[in-house]
Amino acid sequence: MSERNPIPLILTAVGSVLGTVMVLWYYGYVNFAKPQDALLLNEFTMLKTVPGEDYKVSLKPADQVVQCVDDVLVMFDLEQRGLTGVLVDSRKRAVRCISQETPKAP
Repeated sequence: MSERNPIPLILTAVGSVLGTVMVLWYYGYVNFAKPQDALLLNEFTMLKTVPGEDYKVSLKPADQVVQCVDDVLVMFDLEQRGLTGVLVDSRKRAVRCISQETPKAP
């Protein structure tokens, strides 16, 4: 038996993976995140409401909105269109919400 040259097989495998990633990127199934697209969770704070205590918030609304989609809290950024994220806790579990109807597009 003669030995086969593995270099063409390796090049074919690498080319196939690169070609697949490029096709998926072209059709929008793969998105490469940029640092400016990130929203840092430390920019947000949860205010605990206690009955009888006052709390102050700004009258100007934030640049983000949230909707309940399939019982998961999804955040949309109004400044950077297309920036969407699911709110998760420290263990990467999605924050759930209770919705009675399907959310309408803003």
